[in-house]
Amino acid sequence: MYLVRNTFVAKPGCAGKLAAQLKDSLASFDMAGARVMTDATGDFNRVIMEHTVESLDEFEKKRQEIMSSPTYREQMANTIDLWVSGSRDILRIV
Repeated sequence: MYLVRNTFVAKPGCAGKLAAQLKDSLASFDMAGARVMTDATGDFNRVIMEHTVESLDEFEKKRQEIMSSPTYREQMANTIDLWVSGSRDILRIV
């Protein structure tokens, strides 16, 4: 099993709005263990969205499904102005 963690660095004052929009977009897709978090310590303005997948094949299939969805594109278009950078970690759960 794998944990997929997407970390966004929001523009100052935008982390709460970005977190709310990401949470709403997660509700549109069946993603196991999905959650959105904001920083309490560490770097400022971080918003983390994570979910689990059974395999890397499942991750790739789900990614393609979501990226080709008009719903996703519409939802994410509203978030692009809220963040300045981001990264993705895929961690194997042992």
